[in-house]
Amino acid sequence: MKKFDSINVIPFIDIMLVLLAIVLTTSTFVAKGIIPLNLPKSKFAKGKIKKNLTISIKSDGKIYLGKQIISKKQLDLRLLSTPKKTPIYLRCDKDTRFQFFISTIDILKNRGFNNILMATKR
Repeated sequence: MKKFDSINVIPFIDIMLVLLAIVLTTSTFVAKGIIPLNLPKSKFAKGKIKKNLTISIKSDGKIYLGKQIISKKQLDLRLLSTPKKTPIYLRCDKDTRFQFFISTIDILKNRGFNNILMATKR
């Protein structure tokens, strides 16, 4: 019977390198979990804000509620079941036509939402 004087760690290192590559690859996808927008700049932009409801408007006028694409009519209906005190975090691409932005604000105001936060970047 042969006695083991040392442990072969090469297979362990190989497994760890593969796991590291998987973690690094998936972490880049997780970090980009929001709708990509080209936000306008502001001198007075705050840091991250806790939000309860996120509405994003892309430059082509598509509206997203969270990560789900939604029409203006569907947005209006979804807001019926949302409490009026809920903070609305509005993200709008800087190249979006102003009319898309205003019509979304009109929907929010019509449903009685006054706590609307605009997303910008520094």
